[in-house]
Amino acid sequence: MSKAKQPRRQADNEALAVATMLRTSPRKLALVANLISGMDAGKAVVALEFSRKRIAKAVKKTLESAIANAENNHNLDVDRLFVAEASVGKRMVMKRMMARARGRAARIEKPFSQLRIVVRERAVEAPGREAA
Repeated sequence: MSKAKQPRRQADNEALAVATMLRTSPRKLALVANLISGMDAGKAVVALEFSRKRIAKAVKKTLESAIANAENNHNLDVDRLFVAEASVGKRMVMKRMMARARGRAARIEKPFSQLRIVVRERAVEAPGREAA
């Protein structure tokens, strides 16, 4: 006997991609994640392509993975996708030692982060209705 299948945690019009162990601090990653939050998926990919932040390349890769999940696994329309959520969390911290004067040591912390991107499909507006 096996366990019962877990219900899906996202809505039917959502897709998810998670990147773990990104080698940057959560604070720096949050700057890039907040940049794309709420944007259309296509515009977000372009914004990340031309961003000067080093971690933008990894964020773009995760966003493209979320878009591919939406298209292939959940049969969503790629043209109507937008970034519903881009959340950042802490992962492990590597601790290193740097020698200092008088035989002392200084601690160097090298943080890792986690990125979770949820893309959602916009609802279809009825033809003839104008947005106010």
